[in-house]
Amino acid sequence: MGGDEHEETWAGFRDLVNMTPADLERWLSTEESMDAGQHNDGGESTGHASGRRIVEILRARKADLTDDDYAHMRKVVGYVRRHLAQRPSGDVSDTKWRYSLMNWGHDPLA
Repeated sequence: MGGDEHEETWAGFRDLVNMTPADLERWLSTEESMDAGQHNDGGESTGHASGRRIVEILRARKADLTDDDYAHMRKVVGYVRRHLAQRPSGDVSDTKWRYSLMNWGHDPLA
């Protein structure tokens, strides 16, 4: 992956991940966060694990990001875009839909 792809990925990630590292960490410690999303074998959900990785990426210097980090950032961008397209009608404040997005670093109400 080259510089242009990295820049495009970075821009999409920064556009869609609208939670600060501190806000995301606080969110990830809540029961609502831990209950949201698909759980593999009763363990941590995919989104919750992704959220922890997103915190690391947000705290890293851009120059220190690896190809694996950029691959995860592309995964985050794809997930958030797909999930936003499935927005349910009505108030989404206390919904699994919103909670799942927040695990991926995007609060649709922000």
